[in-house]
Order: sequence, then structure tokens, then C-alpha cells
Amino acid sequence: MQLTAVLVPAPEGGFVATNPETGTTTQGETVEGALANLREATELYLEESPIESYGRPLVTTIEVRSRAAWPAACIRPSNMSCS
Repeated sequence: MQLTAVLVPAPEGGFVATNPETGTTTQGETVEGALANLREATELYLEESPIESYGRPLVTTIEVRSRAAWPAACIRPSNMSCS
């Protein structure tokens, strides 16, 4: 079964690895280590809670402005006029 692995650099070093289909999350010092840990965690999860695969996932990225880049008036939740 082919599932998704998302790796994000961890602030303290290494990587946090997540499988969105199952919600399993783990970490590792290297990409290879994080993937190995995620594979093991996901396999253990699937032993108890099997899922069906509906094809190959589409993974992409989006770009968003950070709050630091927003005008000060846009940070207030009551202001709905910012875009």
C-alpha cells in the first residue's frame, strides 16, 4: 500500500514525519531515520485500524503570507476587510 509521508524540519534538529491518511507522526535525526520510524509507526497503526487506499495522493505546496507581513489592522480578528 502506498501512503503519504510529509517531513518537516524540526526546530531542535532532525525531522518530524507525518502520515496524513492515518495521522501517525514520529521523528528522526535524518530523513531516512524519520521515514523508517514513520513506516514502523504506520504499520503498527494499520494492524489495529486498517484503511483502504483510494489511489495515489496528490501532494503540493501553497504559499501564504506570514502574520509578520500583514498590516497591523489585519491581525485583529474583528477586521474582515483585509485580503
